[in-house]
Amino acid sequence: MSTTSTAPILTGLPQPHVCDQGADSAPCDIVVHSCTNVGATTLLVRLRGEIDHYSAAPLRAMLTSAAAEGVTGLILDAARVTFCDAGLLGVLDQWSRTGRRYRIDAPSDVVLRLLRVAAAP
Repeated sequence: MSTTSTAPILTGLPQPHVCDQGADSAPCDIVVHSCTNVGATTLLVRLRGEIDHYSAAPLRAMLTSAAAEGVTGLILDAARVTFCDAGLLGVLDQWSRTGRRYRIDAPSDVVLRLLRVAAAP
């Protein structure tokens, strides 16, 4: 049996959400859930999602801008971070290079794992 119709057989089905786009791009973007000033020179940033070298770029840019405005302290709430690699370490290294301080509050298991590996002798 043949037909000339080009109409799809299945219609109205929800399309799956694909997050991972492969090794050449970030699996997902990190989301800055909120950003609040705590005092005159400290910033509280709550993160959610996945952090790697590429997805950390907006966070790096935001912190660079904050540093230019005189912010010297950073409190990073990482409870909702579901994946991270050395990209997060790069952000923290860039932040602290000129004497700025940071603290990581409520790190998720993946953040703790990364920090333990980075601190290992």
